[in-house]
Amino acid sequence: MHRHLSLGTTSFLLLATYAIQPTTSFLKPQTHSIRSTATCMLATKVIDSHLHIWATAEEASSHYPYAGPEQTPPSQLQNVASPTALLEQMNKAGVDGSLIVQPINHKYDHSYVSDAIKAYPDKFKGMLLHDPYLSPQLAVERLEELVLSGFVGVRFNPYLWPEGELMSTPAGCGLAVYKRCGELNVPVGVMCFKGLELHIDDIVHLISASPETVLILDHLGFCALNEEGDKAFEKLLSLAKKYSNVLVKVSALFRNTGEEDSFPYDKVKYKRFDPLMEAFGADRLMIGSDFPFVLETEGSYQGALSTVKSWISDGADRDAVMGGTAERVFGKWGTV
Repeated sequence: MHRHLSLGTTSFLLLATYAIQPTTSFLKPQTHSIRSTATCMLATKVIDSHLHIWATAEEASSHYPYAGPEQTPPSQLQNVASPTALLEQMNKAGVDGSLIVQPINHKYDHSYVSDAIKAYPDKFKGMLLHDPYLSPQLAVERLEELVLSGFVGVRFNPYLWPEGELMSTPAGCGLAVYKRCGELNVPVGVMCFKGLELHIDDIVHLISASPETVLILDHLGFCALNEEGDKAFEKLLSLAKKYSNVLVKVSALFRNTGEEDSFPYDKVKYKRFDPLMEAFGADRLMIGSDFPFVLETEGSYQGALSTVKSWISDGADRDAVMGGTAERVFGKWGTV
């Protein structure tokens, strides 16, 4: 559903009624603890908080074109990332729901993911991709339209911004959307693909500009297992105490290994995951696979998820990382 929304009272009421079901806020906790909330909410439900789907070659040629020739998926993965292919992997791995992050392959055309959410509303929620070339007003309107279509989060890809601009540029569309997300209780995920160090100052400026907005760092913050990554990781850990609204996805473990580690990611565990658990706690961490790319790794989809699960001995912590945190932040899966 794509419909134009004004930025006034009517728009806000529509969003409040149809889109944003209140979830436990990090800044406004209930009288009971966040951990007990997560534990009561689910005992064994597994939510994959980070993956992608895209059109097959046939679908792209008929209904859902890719954003351009350069955005065609890798040939070996082109036809294995449909909603039905994802559901097959989820069923085998015992995954109850997933958050589909809008893929770069379709860029700002969200129709493929939107249609998947409509087809399987009990299984899928979506995270939209912010278009940094829109005006602030149009960017906020687009956010609101997609929220009404089942999208519950926003992805900021800093490498898509115009040259010389930052996510936190004053009067920019990124900052406008980030602040609006705080008002709507819509989290913002940030992809620091080339390393957290390049974006840490920009991220801190975002957090400071809108403390009520939940910010999620993808893929362990992209802190590689090397000296440079270790330094960036220390900065990531420092965010834990300073900003209670910052969370981390324990996702795409294979993207952080370099030549230092491989499945089952023992070094990732003790150099990255264990310190994150100590600094952030299970209630600010969430599992993610990075499907379909994870299919090309040893362990594949199921192995990536079961590995992280095996790292957590405490039942309440395990439930939080494997699904409770995601449901608290993005809303419950399995209900329409």
